[in-house]
Amino acid sequence: MQKLSPSLLSILMLPTLSQAADNAVVAPTTGFLQIILALLFILGLMFAAAWAFKRITPVGQQNRLALKIVGGLNLGQRERILVVEIGDQWMVLGVTAHSINQLGQVAKQEELLQHGSTDTGAFHNWLQKTIAKRNETSSAAETRPPQT
Repeated sequence: MQKLSPSLLSILMLPTLSQAADNAVVAPTTGFLQIILALLFILGLMFAAAWAFKRITPVGQQNRLALKIVGGLNLGQRERILVVEIGDQWMVLGVTAHSINQLGQVAKQEELLQHGSTDTGAFHNWLQKTIAKRNETSSAAETRPPQT
């Protein structure tokens, strides 16, 4: 028997393949399920790639500076004064939306860190006085005899 060439064989099977494609109807739920599974597979690949990238790249801990923000003061909506500790020095920095300027540099002052700030602020004092006055007024009104 003679062998058929692959191109001749594919031409002979073409009508059979088209009939099989017509008979294979995909249900709507099957198509939706395939789409969801493909999406989950792609998302899984993305998470796996992110995890692998995170594990492979160097962390960079060896270049970390001993930098610590000691305190700060807001001067405006976008302006601040910061005290930053670098080693045994404190740097006073002026920070705006567009620049950072060094305003001064002083030696580390441990006594300020231990005692903290004794001034609690003008607003705090005003609020305490107002609350005390309100309490005195309400207690005086309760002790007065009713007027007839």
